[in-house]
Amino acid sequence: MAISKHYWYHTIAILTVIVWGTTFVSTKVLIGYGLSPSEILIYRFLLAYIGIWFVCPKRLFAKSVKDELLFVAAGLCGGSLYFVFENTALQITLASNVSLIICTSPIFTAFLSYLMYRKEKLKASLIFGSLTALLGVGLVVFNGSFILQINPLGDILTILSALSWAFYGIVLRKVNGRYSTLFITRKVFIYGIITMLPFLALSPSSLHPELLVQPVIIANLLFLGLIASLLCFIAWNTAVKELGIVQTSNYIYFVPLVTLLTSAIVIDEHITLVALLGSVFILFGVYVAEKGFRFGLKKKVA
Repeated sequence: MAISKHYWYHTIAILTVIVWGTTFVSTKVLIGYGLSPSEILIYRFLLAYIGIWFVCPKRLFAKSVKDELLFVAAGLCGGSLYFVFENTALQITLASNVSLIICTSPIFTAFLSYLMYRKEKLKASLIFGSLTALLGVGLVVFNGSFILQINPLGDILTILSALSWAFYGIVLRKVNGRYSTLFITRKVFIYGIITMLPFLALSPSSLHPELLVQPVIIANLLFLGLIASLLCFIAWNTAVKELGIVQTSNYIYFVPLVTLLTSAIVIDEHITLVALLGSVFILFGVYVAEKGFRFGLKKKVA
């Protein structure tokens, strides 16, 4: 029963990254209609925050000031900073660079977790599997077009984005044992919104509320807000609570693969044999990274 329960949480994590992998196309549609990346984040988090109030306990604040500050950090790292760094980098450097570097987040998460919790050893299967999956990500991202344009500022911003998501996972670990998943997720949304406001204040022209009457924009925002944000953040935080941040983060490697397939279906982007080979590396790498955890689980249950 314990093994099947854990497989269920693995399934939750996989389904979550599948949805997140499709958000690339949805966001691209919204940008094409004139919305800025920062206001897309505000709208999707506002929708998610409103939606979660229907199912979340009505308690407003954490049990202590320290915990409340941890929630501020979670909203900052997993919300505003992550998206600001990523979207700004997309305006400076190639999308292929960004997609590749973002997928270093699981590696950053593993090493940060090791540095902060020395009792957790870095298993050889995790390191080898992560590097194999990262190689696969590179093949999928470049999709047969091996042109790497180095832009130090854009690449540094992308590294900061990956680090932000890694720190988000570390903060989640600190609060997971004391609060419900719904409460944690709601706090992430509200502090993601609040910490995003200074960025909007610096660029007030990035808001285009007059565009919100168009059905295509409304449909995509509802998807991003209620499915990709509300449901997926709850699902991801639940998986992290049960499986741990290092183990769950490995599934982030699937995101470029899902994006590749979605782009091919929706906007007719070409898939090459190189990208398919990369997909095999991703699947194999995630399997190897998870193998040690699953064997340890079976031994423990036995």
